[in-house]
Amino acid sequence: MTFMMSLYKDYKSVLYIVFMSLCFSINSCAVNIKDTDLFDVFVNRMVTTYQFDKTQLNDLFKSVEIKEDIIKKISSPAEAMPWYKYRKIFMTDARINGGIQFWQENQSTLTAVEKSTGVPAEIIIAIIGVETSYGQKTGSYRVIDALATLSFAYPSRSKFFLSELENFLLLCREEHLNPLMPVGSYAGAMGMPQFMPSSYRSYAVDFDGDGKRDIWHNDGDVIASVANYFSKHQWQPGQAIAVPVSAEGENYKTLLNNELKPDLRVDQLELHNLKISRPLPFKTKVKLLAFEQEAFGQQPEEELWLGLDNFYVITRYNHSPLYAMAAYQLSEAILNKKGTFP
Repeated sequence: MTFMMSLYKDYKSVLYIVFMSLCFSINSCAVNIKDTDLFDVFVNRMVTTYQFDKTQLNDLFKSVEIKEDIIKKISSPAEAMPWYKYRKIFMTDARINGGIQFWQENQSTLTAVEKSTGVPAEIIIAIIGVETSYGQKTGSYRVIDALATLSFAYPSRSKFFLSELENFLLLCREEHLNPLMPVGSYAGAMGMPQFMPSSYRSYAVDFDGDGKRDIWHNDGDVIASVANYFSKHQWQPGQAIAVPVSAEGENYKTLLNNELKPDLRVDQLELHNLKISRPLPFKTKVKLLAFEQEAFGQQPEEELWLGLDNFYVITRYNHSPLYAMAAYQLSEAILNKKGTFP
């Protein structure tokens, strides 16, 4: 506790040295004297608000490394792919069968959590499958290295990752973790559900009551934590997630935009020559989404879907319609194929 209490008080001088050293080896990295102001503000906040200690923080960041490959990876995320390529990453026999196996191994926990939260077992499983292939790929970067790199060497997202770095150090203090030990993704996401530190602090659950919220190794904690995340983001039990829709002509394109929250009523679709594939309550709010298909002619094909409130909830986990659709379709594939297994 004493170690963590002091973690954050003088971090400016050490990170400035680390950051300056980095810039000699990475041509794209530019440092100005004003960067010390960012360090000062951050340090002052951690000192005055959370009472971290200068000396021990200084010692901690002597071991922190800025990783050039993290910058490269975050600059080209999978979500930048067209849908037909992105989908192939997740809709595989390995992920579908792995989901069924995970379901069989955790049947009682999934049943209990679904009953208490209303979040379907197949959705919980699909999220874990999309994120880490059921715990097989939880990341190999030290979380503190990833967050420090993106806080101080990736200016376009610095504000977000500074907040996550703050949350990570608070999390380590709360959970009695050595901040140099947790590993995760290149973005600092952790464990089987790939929670960012702020999500871990807000939504992780100690399902078995052992006093720990272990999202790396405890399947019960992982399942309950994912369900809690969805529940707290207003998951609607028993309601649909997404529905296919067809269009006549191209009038529908005026309804497409980059927002994700449902903004159309079902009764407005007909005005744009859209035909829904299944009945929905008349005043249901939906979001029209277009997913790029592989082109066999001059123009790429588009697959049209209506995302409902629960689809929007999935995008709170990852703010990408591609991600949400992959999770939804994987959940459906797992659910359908599970019926053929004993």
